[in-house]
Amino acid sequence: MEVVYEDNHIIIVNKSCSEIVQGDKTGDRPLSEQVKEYIKDKYAKPGNVFCGVVHRLDRPVSGLVVFAKTSKALARLNEMFKNKDVRKTYWAIVCNRPPQEEGELRDYLVRNEQQNKAYVRSKETRGAKEAVLDYKLIGASDRYFLLEVHLHTGRHHQIRCQLAHIGCPVKGDLKYGAPRSNPDGGISLHARAIEFVHPVSKQLISVVAPVPHDALWQFFEAGQ
Repeated sequence: MEVVYEDNHIIIVNKSCSEIVQGDKTGDRPLSEQVKEYIKDKYAKPGNVFCGVVHRLDRPVSGLVVFAKTSKALARLNEMFKNKDVRKTYWAIVCNRPPQEEGELRDYLVRNEQQNKAYVRSKETRGAKEAVLDYKLIGASDRYFLLEVHLHTGRHHQIRCQLAHIGCPVKGDLKYGAPRSNPDGGISLHARAIEFVHPVSKQLISVVAPVPHDALWQFFEAGQ
């Protein structure tokens, strides 16, 4: 487990693409339990350790996940995420060059629970929710393209669905149209950076996650 920031109230971890943030039907050990164990061991804490899950990343996505070490921090962070007071930056390696080098995507998404997938539909469709993001092309290799993405809404599979809708599926994302899977079973979407005002100290927290240990990711990171 890679801890990239920690203080008395918050711990931020760089998640790998194979890890789940919270327990699910797979029964696999979630990141939240690993964080609890880390805190318990590091500080020799007796009894139960508090670890509040503030937000989640899809299992095949890597990058920054914020956990709260105190109930005070959890309540305030929940409010900050709800009010969009947290700036999150994602990097996505996509299979095709986008139509424009930068732009805003504004769609209406419908979630299919059975398929665990989102679809772009018309505004009038029952259950459709507005999804907004902006992207910028910041790198290119001979076959792939690196986009920097900022979310303005937090919909299910939003980045994956909206980028696929403009013909730019995320590398390795078979569910949304990528031609082949990645060797590690993940997808090339990385929660790269996060910035917010600390809920207790009021200091500006700005954290960047190293990219996965993969030749293509290393190539793109070196070019920035």
